[in-house]
Amino acid sequence: MAAFHIEEADRPHMVRLLIIWVILSAIGIVAVLQINYPPYDQSIQGQDQASTLKLLTALATPVFIGVVMLIIYSAIYFRRTTPELVDGPPMLGNTPVQIAWVTISAILVLFLAVVGIATLSSENVAQLVGAPGRSIGGGQTGSGTTGEENKEIHVQVIAQQWYFTYRYPDYGGVETTHLYLPVNHPVELHVTSLDIIHSFWAYQLGVKADANPGVDNIFHVTPQKTGAFQVRCSELCGLWHGHMVDSQGQVVSQSDFDTWIAQQQTDFQTIAKAVPSYAPYYFPLPLVKGS
Repeated sequence: MAAFHIEEADRPHMVRLLIIWVILSAIGIVAVLQINYPPYDQSIQGQDQASTLKLLTALATPVFIGVVMLIIYSAIYFRRTTPELVDGPPMLGNTPVQIAWVTISAILVLFLAVVGIATLSSENVAQLVGAPGRSIGGGQTGSGTTGEENKEIHVQVIAQQWYFTYRYPDYGGVETTHLYLPVNHPVELHVTSLDIIHSFWAYQLGVKADANPGVDNIFHVTPQKTGAFQVRCSELCGLWHGHMVDSQGQVVSQSDFDTWIAQQQTDFQTIAKAVPSYAPYYFPLPLVKGS
């Protein structure tokens, strides 16, 4: 009988908590869905990441509200009013609550697993490829576009202490110190390093890839909005790590990109007369001790 009376006494609190939780959760979910999440939508990959953050935040909001609400409600209604220590009534479990808790948790975990598997199987994830003997690009050495509107542009990102250079094998291996990309055109980034471990982080594009010596780390990105973006090294790489920043990256129209790359090719032809030539692609081999 004691257990029955305690359950009856607790029922008004349970109903009140449930109503408050439902109302606050609905308000919270609507609020978090209005937020513009980083890395925003300058690229398709960045937009996918922002959508994932929005989904996870919406799922976590009712849990967060429920925990905080229980703490505050308990502090107000169930606080001890007398100085002596008194044990509360024994909790013998509640089968409906336990079943609901396990069921809802299992559904959420399975749902997130499906989302994660679908994301990993998409074409937007990075790939790790061994260094030796692999060429990138379509083998073109002339100027102008690749001739196929939807063909990926290959760009090799070469990290070194303490800056990045960018090589365009589809355009004769032109190498620049600033990353320019055409809007609405898929790009395949090949990230590597000349010396030690770096990390290529183009935050606004939603791209973050390790730059390791002897490794070709491939990442796909499709810019969908013109504008500037910043590239940083996000791996502690030495004394001037904090200065390893390219603040002049740009997503431009196709016509502006064609004009820019043609100018780079002209400049490169002038430089090539004074410096040794190099291959239109580069995959460094790991250093071997004693060699």
